[in-house]
Amino acid sequence: MVKAYPSALTWDEQNNIISRREHATKKVNLISGGGSGHEPSHAGFVGKGMLDAAVCGDVFASPSIMQVYNAILQNASEKGVLLVIKNYAGDMMNFSGAADMAREDDEIHVEKVCVNDDVSIVNPSERRGVAGTIFVHKIAGALAETGASLQEVKAVAEKVIDNVRTMGFALKPCTVPAKGEPTFSLRENEIEMGIGIHGEAGVVREVLGTATVIAEKLVGKIVADLPFSAGDEVALLVNGLGGTPIQELFILNKDVRNVLDQKRIKVYHTMIGNYMTSIDMAGASVTLLRLDAELKRLLDAHADTAAWKTCG
Repeated sequence: MVKAYPSALTWDEQNNIISRREHATKKVNLISGGGSGHEPSHAGFVGKGMLDAAVCGDVFASPSIMQVYNAILQNASEKGVLLVIKNYAGDMMNFSGAADMAREDDEIHVEKVCVNDDVSIVNPSERRGVAGTIFVHKIAGALAETGASLQEVKAVAEKVIDNVRTMGFALKPCTVPAKGEPTFSLRENEIEMGIGIHGEAGVVREVLGTATVIAEKLVGKIVADLPFSAGDEVALLVNGLGGTPIQELFILNKDVRNVLDQKRIKVYHTMIGNYMTSIDMAGASVTLLRLDAELKRLLDAHADTAAWKTCG
């Protein structure tokens, strides 16, 4: 990735941290990360208007406390640092521990938010952070670029988390390189509903239906959870998991839009493609973010990263 964008990105090989080449010191700096295997997340969102650094663990493994700690040191700012953490035990433990070290040993102002947008898990405290994390990067990153305070950037990140919901499905499992075999098995006519992003099976296995049937189930679950209401404006992300043709994502988007139209939920902005993947898993996830005027403005704001470019 750094070879592809050498003027924008720099790589700390020892700690496996990708940062902006131009280090900002007078704005809140955002750091995220997690295990590798989700590309372009998270390093693909390092750049103007989004993240300042991404900490990369091994495939599906959290980066260590020291990796995250070094990312904070390298990206410290007089306005502070915000950590965007997906709700997985390893990520929460290591990012939180690194934040404590940076506060106590280096007197760096560090805050954190936890993304838990996966509606397939009933208990909100146990919900995983999945593709909705991208909207946190974008909107909090946009506000940070305006010179907002650490508390203001944290507040808008939490606003996104409160209003974003995701659910995904798998048609085929992924293969973790170190293991060399699929993480689970499916018959030709089966589908896993409610999958995570680390190769795990879903919360329920069903008979494979059409894209229309899948869209109705995903949107129904997502809309009921927040809940979203008729008249709401949303950003829609139809996210591929790494092994699904873009053509099929457009088909899924069509059916998702039909369901939203029936529910009189207005789509303000649509994104289709691979944003938060699971190596080569075949499948997709659907994310809805409920918008207001502030979130629309920040969503539309300028961003220039390897995986997201907005000419706002």
